Parts: sequence; C-alpha cells; structure tokens
Amino acid sequence: MAQDIEYYKKLAETEQDTTLKMAALDSVISMSFKKDDELFISKSLEYIVLAKEQNDLKSAAKKAINLQSVLTYAMNDSRKAITVIDRVLSHKYKIDDSFLVGTLHFRRGRANYPIDLDAAIEDYSQSILHYSKTDYSRKGNSYIYRGHAYSDQGKFILASEDYQMAYTLFEKIKDYELMLYAQQGNITMYSIHGFFDKAKVERDTYLKKAQELDLDYNYSLTYYNQAIDYEKQGLYEDEFEFLLKAEAALDKNNSKQVFVGVHSKLAEYFSREGNFDEAENHLKMIETDLNLLLNKNPKNQLIYEGAKATYFHKLKQDNSALKHANTRYNIAKNSGRQEDKRDSYLQLAEIHESLGNYKNAMTFQKAYVTSKDSIFNLSNAFTLAYYQTLYETEKKEKALVEQNNDILILKNENTLFKSNQYYIALSLIGLFGIILLFRNQKNLRNNKTLQDRFSQELIVSQEKERIRISNDIHDGIGQQLLLIKNKLIKSNDDSVRLMVENAIDEIRTISRDLHPFQLQELGITKAIEYALVNIDENTNLFICSEIDNIDNIFSPEHEVNIYRIVQESLTNVIKHAKAKAIKVSVMKLNKVIIITIKDNGVGFNFQEKFKNLKSLGLKTLLERTKFLDGHMKVQSVINNGTLLEYQIPVK
Repeated sequence: MAQDIEYYKKLAETEQDTTLKMAALDSVISMSFKKDDELFISKSLEYIVLAKEQNDLKSAAKKAINLQSVLTYAMNDSRKAITVIDRVLSHKYKIDDSFLVGTLHFRRGRANYPIDLDAAIEDYSQSILHYSKTDYSRKGNSYIYRGHAYSDQGKFILASEDYQMAYTLFEKIKDYELMLYAQQGNITMYSIHGFFDKAKVERDTYLKKAQELDLDYNYSLTYYNQAIDYEKQGLYEDEFEFLLKAEAALDKNNSKQVFVGVHSKLAEYFSREGNFDEAENHLKMIETDLNLLLNKNPKNQLIYEGAKATYFHKLKQDNSALKHANTRYNIAKNSGRQEDKRDSYLQLAEIHESLGNYKNAMTFQKAYVTSKDSIFNLSNAFTLAYYQTLYETEKKEKALVEQNNDILILKNENTLFKSNQYYIALSLIGLFGIILLFRNQKNLRNNKTLQDRFSQELIVSQEKERIRISNDIHDGIGQQLLLIKNKLIKSNDDSVRLMVENAIDEIRTISRDLHPFQLQELGITKAIEYALVNIDENTNLFICSEIDNIDNIFSPEHEVNIYRIVQESLTNVIKHAKAKAIKVSVMKLNKVIIITIKDNGVGFNFQEKFKNLKSLGLKTLLERTKFLDGHMKVQSVINNGTLLEYQIPVK
C-alpha cells in the first residue's frame, strides 16, 4: 500500500496532463484518508485548485466537503476549513446540484460551530433550504445541529422547535437512532434550565423507547446526564446510583466524553466522601491514556481538571488543587458556557480561602454570585417564555380541535337538513350558532382564568425565591464576611479590611434589592420613600414626590406587590426613559389608593412594546396590578414622557 501511495504521489508531481494528474491525486487522497492527515489535506487542496481551473466545481465541492471534518476535528483548524469551503461556495450558482450546495453549507456550519454560532446557524438554515423536500435524513441532521447552536445561544424555544422537526423527519424514514438523538436534544433543554422532573420523565420515555428498539449503545450517556441533574439538585446518593449505572453501561458506548465524564464525577463523589483510594482509581482510569482522551477536547479537559482540583482540595493539598482549578477556569472562560464559568468561580473561591488568599477568594466569590444571578435571571425568563409558549400552543390546539368538531357536526347535520324542511334547517343552524357562541365565550373565560391564575402563582413563586436567596446571602455569605472582617481587625490589615467592608455593603445592597426588609421594619410608606431617596442619592435624576401614609391598609403580601410595582416602574424609567426628572405620587382616597409615576423621558409606543414577547417589564407590572385587583393605565408619547397610573382598591 505504501508503494502504491508513493507511485501515485510521484505520478501526481510529474504528470503534465491535468486529467491524469487529478486522477493520481484522487488515488493519493483515497489511500491517505484516516492514515496520513497532512498528506490527505495537502493533496485535497491541490486537487481542489485544479478542479476549479477546469471548471469542474462538482469535484471541487466533493473534495472540500470531505476535507472539512479532517481540518475541523483532526487538525483543530476550523478557520482553514471555512476558507476552503468559502472558495468553492463563491461559485455555488454555477453548481447545478442543490444537494452539493446544501452539503457545502452544512459542512461550513460544522466548521463555524466552535467559533461563530451565528454563522453556523445561517449555514444550517441554508442547507435546509437547498436539500430537497424528500431528503428527510439530511434535513433532519441540519435541524438537529441548528438546534444545538440555538441552544448554546440561549434561544431555547427555537432549539426545541428544531429538535421536534428533526424527530418528525427521522420518524418518516424510520431512522430510530436519529429519532432518539433528536429527542435527546429536548431532554438536554429541560435539564439545562431546571425542569428536572420533566427531563426525568422524558429520559424514562427515551430509555423505554430505546429498549423497545434494542438500541442500548446510548444508555451510559443517558444515565450520566441523569446523574448530573441529581448533582445539580444536591441529591448526591441518587447521583451516585446513576453514575454506577452509567459506568456499567460504558462498554456499549464508545464516547470518550462519556468515559471521562463518568469516571471524573465518580472521582469527585468519592473525594467528597473521603474515599481517596477509590477516587484515585477512577482518575487513573482516565490517565491511562490521557492524551487520547483529552487531546483537543475542551469539554473532556474541563471535567477532568475539575475532578482533579476537587480531589486535591479534599486531600488538603491546595497548591496542587489550585493548579488544576486554574486550568479548569481558563478552559471554562474560553468555552463561553455560563454554568462552567460559575462552577469554576466557586471552586477557585473555596481553594483560595483554604490557602488564606482572602482577596482572591473574595474576587472569585463575587464573580460566582454575579454569574449565579445571571443564570437565575435567564432561567426565570426561559421559564416564563416556556409556559407562555405552552399556554399558547394548548390554546391553539384546543381551538383547532373545537373547530374540527364543529365542522364535523355541521357536515352531519347538513345531510339531515336536506331531508327536512327549509325552516327547520334554519332553526337548527341558529341553535348550533347559539350553542357554539356560548361554548366559545365559556372557553375564553376559562382560558383567561387559567392564564391569570398562572401569572399570579408565578409572581408569588418569584417573590418567595427572592426572599430565600436574600436570606441565604444575608445569613450565609454576609455572616462569613463579618467573621473575616473581625479577624482582619485583629491583624490590623486596613486595606483588606476596607475591601471586606465594601463587599459587606454590596451583599447588603443585593439582599435589600431581592427582599425589601424596610417593609417589615418601617412599613410600606417609609419603604417607598427610602427607595426614592436611594435613587436621588445614586442617580442624576431630579425626584419630586407626594406620599400619603398607606401603612396597615394592605396585607403583607399585597404590600410587597405594591412596593415591587413602584420599584420596577422606577427601574424601567432609569434604564429606558433617558429622563431628567421623575414625579411620584401616592394618594389615599376613600376606597382606592392611586399611585402615579411620571417622567419627562423619551416615551415609547405602548402597543408595540406590549406585543414584544421579549419585553416582560410591562407584562409583569400588569400582572402584579391584577394580583391586587387593581387597574393600570399607561400614557406615553414619543419624546414627551410617560405617565404610569395604578388604581388599587382598599378592601
């Protein structure tokens, strides 16, 4: 075989006839595939140049397609792969094979995926457009990979739609393995954003379907992902149980990432339990072929370095732990995944604290809290978007079922109408019309009640979560910082003591923002006045206010919602209005409290803003007002300010 390659290499170098030269290059390319990557790449590039010179764009396209995976994955050179495909796609309108054009876009999307998600999504979309309507398999793959890219961008509804579309396409051609792969994408979506019960139900369905189809190669990954969900919930015994299941199923799964993940997480579990011999055994399983398992795979390195850092930290060998934690941090920083960075911040904070590096520990602790809040806010936004989408989908499906039922009823009755008198037919139509109208009105009322109840329960749930986080910050991190401060006072280290005091102030500010303790200590009236003073002291806005005393009128739960209405309205003004002055009025009348907030800012188009699904501010204010059985009025003129008025009844 080596002699054959040398023969064709020499022939390709000496042959003057272009057709024969290309044939010799083609032989070298075929023989070197997966055997000599550098030779494969160099001869493929040479072939593409010759094919373009001969205007043989189809042959150039095929070689560029085959070259992409080697450049992207074997050589870790995505940009080179993109450049090669760009040069062919620049002539795509001369390629009369839409399959080739679609595959070129798909392959460029795969090359773009690690470095430019927007570009990858555009390429996957182009591949879907170019593949034929009956090419279910390739269209399905494009939907799956576009779903991955949307998921990495945080566009979860779009990702979920793509996974479902891929599942439907694979189902048409009975490609059960890819059907399950598409379903796995949706399971991952639920898991990432905290719908752990939903993810567990979907995984159970997935495993049952896989058993029915005798497709057991992916059990290990499924068990491993379930273990990770249990870890996120703090259910470590359940995590351990599923890690053992994943380990037992590894022999049927060739994925290096699953192998590294399972043994790394088992090492972390045993390290936490103090069973260091068992933890070391699992780390050694990875280290027997470390280069093969970790080389050019950031995700594998991230998991492994985290496990090593945990192992050394629990052994109290924190200098070694810090080395691995820093490596993990650098990988996480480059990956762009918020959860990886958040976990890395926490691990570094704990190790630096053990080493007595309190300044570094504080820096990483602060980064951890900021990242955690960011992920929490994103998760809440996704939760709301998910339930809104679910509600709208169910409403549309219900309306469609009712419409189809009504059509069937009318068709059946039409036969009867033809056999009866004309006036009886008219009477029946009128009767059905009245019944249909009544049913529609009833359904609309039921749907409205359901939506209002969901919105109110969501507001109550959010407020409880804010109180919980506020208490955790105040009682946990706040108390630890006070202890550190007291130790520093004794050591006379004024610079670090000042840093700790600033951190304590920030913690208290975050805690107060999450849960207004002024309500409990001073009452709703003083709490509103305090919020206005805080804005006056920390912004350039001119504040004018007239606040009547409204203490002891509402329940504590309603007082929180009134405070949030004022707080969120003021926040919207500060963020979006570009105003120079705000006037706030709270008037206590006989049976109603009227709150008005007026600014001289840029104003906005209310209808446009309210219909925007990404704009949750006005919707949240409206739902809080409904929770209080009140009414909300908005008057806004572009470049002429905004007036918000809330009328809240006194019961």
